Amino acid sequence: DPAVQCPTSPVEYCDVTPNDGQLWNESYWWDNVQSNHDLCEGEADLSITAQDACSGAQLDFRYLLFLDLDGDQTMETVVSSSNLPGANNVQYNNINTTNYTGGQPRAFDQRPVPNNQKYRFGLDWVSTGNSTTAKVRFDQIQSPILLPAQGNNVMQGVIPQLPYGTHKIKWYISDGCGNESTCEYTFVVKDCKKPTVVCINGLSVNIMPTSMVTLWASDFLQYTEDNCTPVDQLKIAVRKSADLTPGFPVDAAGNPLASVIFTCADLGTQQVKLWSIDKAGNADYCETYVIVQDNASNCLPSSITKVAGDLITENISGVDNASVNIVGNGAGIPWFNFFCKTNQDGNYVFNAIPLSSNSTITPYKDDNPMNGVSTYDLVLISKHILGIQPLDSPYKMIAADANNSGSITSFDIIELRKLILGIYNNLPFNTSWRFVDKSYTFPNPANPFSSTFPEKRYIVNLGAGNNFNGDFVSIKVGDVNNSVISNAQEVAETRSTGTYLFDIENQVVVEGKTYEIHLKGAQAAEGCQFTLPLDQFELLELIPGANMQAGHFGIHTNDLTVSYNGEEKAEFTMRVRAKKSGQLSDLIQVSSRITRAEAYPTSEQGGGVWDVALRFWDGKESQVRGQGFELYQNQPNPFTDRTQIRFFNPEPGMVNLQIMDQEGRVVLRQNGNFEKGFGQFAVVMPGIAIGNTYYYKVSTGAASLVKKMVYIR
Repeated sequence: DPAVQCPTSPVEYCDVTPNDGQLWNESYWWDNVQSNHDLCEGEADLSITAQDACSGAQLDFRYLLFLDLDGDQTMETVVSSSNLPGANNVQYNNINTTNYTGGQPRAFDQRPVPNNQKYRFGLDWVSTGNSTTAKVRFDQIQSPILLPAQGNNVMQGVIPQLPYGTHKIKWYISDGCGNESTCEYTFVVKDCKKPTVVCINGLSVNIMPTSMVTLWASDFLQYTEDNCTPVDQLKIAVRKSADLTPGFPVDAAGNPLASVIFTCADLGTQQVKLWSIDKAGNADYCETYVIVQDNASNCLPSSITKVAGDLITENISGVDNASVNIVGNGAGIPWFNFFCKTNQDGNYVFNAIPLSSNSTITPYKDDNPMNGVSTYDLVLISKHILGIQPLDSPYKMIAADANNSGSITSFDIIELRKLILGIYNNLPFNTSWRFVDKSYTFPNPANPFSSTFPEKRYIVNLGAGNNFNGDFVSIKVGDVNNSVISNAQEVAETRSTGTYLFDIENQVVVEGKTYEIHLKGAQAAEGCQFTLPLDQFELLELIPGANMQAGHFGIHTNDLTVSYNGEEKAEFTMRVRAKKSGQLSDLIQVSSRITRAEAYPTSEQGGGVWDVALRFWDGKESQVRGQGFELYQNQPNPFTDRTQIRFFNPEPGMVNLQIMDQEGRVVLRQNGNFEKGFGQFAVVMPGIAIGNTYYYKVSTGAASLVKKMVYIR
């Protein structure tokens, strides 16, 4: 008889692939475990190897494949290689019929292909030396399997995808001498892939008046999914990471642990593991953390005290929405790590810091880097470097150190100018804000970099009685004239009267033709900056004037930004190709959509801040065109509760603000009378719980514009 290498039952086929919804998915199929008409399937590479002393490798194979297709632990369906059921078909429940030809025809291949490309059960075998290996395969009518007798000795077809469950195959192997051997074994196709579970990246909670707080597994879940089990049938559970019990968390009754409790003993950062388990028992977890706080002082008051402070600018203005972190521990005190945000007055408070602990307070804020930064700051920094007018406080000097090098040089001016021109979105070597311990006295106020100044506050052996106050002086990097808007209560100063003019020769331009547009400042000033939209032109070449350099410009897709400071008049030429025909004065104007348009007159001219406008001259008369109505991106964006919406209004009058959700519902309205120039709305959005994306519309009697913002709850 042929010698057969018969496997030991059961043979396991472990599936880790996503379920294929185009196989074994019809209304008559039913998975009792998953409660689904789409049977999960996996590859079952069923094979047998044999050799024979009489025929060598010249053997013949056939099989009976017994399938349990309804998951009732009974194999009711048989596929016979001697009488294959044809394309996209099995004869369901045919086990008790003659030659297995009865039963109910059922489809298993729902792929959108012609019938001659649908899968069908088949058999192939190949020979190597004296051995022959046979395999169950799927093939197609248009690509049938050719056996060795037909001149082929290469395995064809694809590995069949069979539904999860316990099945059986019986092989028959015969030689050319009339001998036959059989091999019968069960095999299991099963789900071995663990569910995917993704945690929310951290939570923070406060202890309740009961001196505890309960969090649910769903509080930590971003999403979970599986290759077979539907999402709504996956179970989740949670436990503290410190609990080293292995496996999916369950209670004494075997139910998932759906919640975790934190008490006053858990103040600080606690790690948790969020588990997900599928119907096959595969389980996996993700790990995240929760910051347990007691800002309402619900824990034992005798063991804690308050730590509070202010983040204020040199001008005694509070910095809102800054992050403050306190981290520490002590003898018998576990590590704690708390965060909070400053309010609109710049105040922060931690209500429950353990007594006798040692801790470190660190403020942080790195948003809206352009807040308070303008070319006028470059004017003042230049005067400081040249010794003409030194900066008069160590905090302003720290603000001038844009590249965080511990010195003030022309490189700081270069970095800040790139920020002003929109070349940088953030300073690459510095944060937007820095904070210095208010109690610190500079040894040399004329050079704050001569020694390391403290940007953290250290508390040693926190005592009872008086609450600890940790104040910081807040420094807006790049702002040396203290023009920063540090909180939502502040309003930008109204610009002074006056306009800085750039003279341009007016002309008619024709689409597709090339022109040189020469701009020259009409008067000298300390400096100027603005955006020049070029939507109607293609910039071919930029030619700086005698007193300007390439570094004074930022070239963007449809905009040119300019930042210049110097004693001479600003002057430059643009070589452009017109995209549209028309009068030049109708095709170009000043804007603030990247770099804010403003100029800085000398003290002899009255100082302050001026508008910037273009004065067109056609040889007979002049025409001045200033900035039109514009709406700018809110800052910060995204934001948690407070943000500022800025606009430019070319005429004084009533301005209206509407904030709408994605469905167009108005969730907030504001209005006010504003002078000509830049204005802003301070927006506070607490308690809005529908979505994250909102639209804000600012309108006047003559115009309205809409932009999008992101609100993070």
